[in-house]
Amino acid sequence: MKRRLPRTLAQALFVLWAAYTVSFAVLYLLPGDPVTIMAAGGGDASSVSPEQIAELRARYGLDRPVPEQYATALWNAVRGDLGTSVHGGQPVTRLIADALPATLQLAGATLLLALPLGGAVALLGTYTRRRWLRQLLLSLPAAGVSAPTFWVGLLLVQLVSFRWGLLPAFGNDGWSSLVLPSVTLALPAAGLVAQVFAKSLRTALAEPYIDTARAKGAGRARVHLRHAARNALAPPLTVAGVLTGGVLAGSVVVETVFARTGVGRLTATAVTTQDIPVVQGLVVLGACVYVTTHLVVDLLHPLLDPRIAATERPAVTT
Repeated sequence: MKRRLPRTLAQALFVLWAAYTVSFAVLYLLPGDPVTIMAAGGGDASSVSPEQIAELRARYGLDRPVPEQYATALWNAVRGDLGTSVHGGQPVTRLIADALPATLQLAGATLLLALPLGGAVALLGTYTRRRWLRQLLLSLPAAGVSAPTFWVGLLLVQLVSFRWGLLPAFGNDGWSSLVLPSVTLALPAAGLVAQVFAKSLRTALAEPYIDTARAKGAGRARVHLRHAARNALAPPLTVAGVLTGGVLAGSVVVETVFARTGVGRLTATAVTTQDIPVVQGLVVLGACVYVTTHLVVDLLHPLLDPRIAATERPAVTT
């Protein structure tokens, strides 16, 4: 653990720097002028005078050379200042802080649905001896992964909300409004978890230690759950870490379909208005989520599988 932590932290810092740098470079290569869009206020940009555009450029520091802008923005980001929204004039950190709680609720509810559902499908599909049931269960993950998120969301809105009137279709009004968006995101996430976990379970069940456990008289359920499932957890754990960041990306579509206010809606608005500071702040947020989940997963792997820790120990020389 002591050897893994410094290396992992160094990799995390590099990923954050690279994400910010790449986003800065890409956003400045995009066609269009965010200052002109902001000055026009969504109307006709030709009505804005060059003096107004020049004044806004000077106010936001966009009249300086790009390397100087990058150095200043990077130093401010290190200190926790992600700049000011070009479109709304508010600090980026405040905009993200206001939008983040709703998206965290959505992400938490999605993972609470996806992980148990995906794990249960994989366990039952690899445990049952009935061929038709096994084929049915193991075919469900592919269907869940391949279903477009926006199509699933619109279908749930049409059936559950408009036709049956069971749950609200739009907004952030209580936990009832969280059910349909979380189910929409959870179905493909559960399918991916089930696919990886089922394959890992089949590999583990073919290992020699499974035959040894059976020879010692261990029951079928004990072999499946205690021996095979434990050693097969590493790949789905890695996928769960990736899904945490994937839920953040999927919230852009889901929050738009269900008219929820959150990071997804903020991202869509910032991209539409070419609000460069907000987009950069959201890129940094996404990188932080991926880096944090990767760090947690990387530190948990040796605890789940002692063989990983054993391979990293230095060889003893005599």
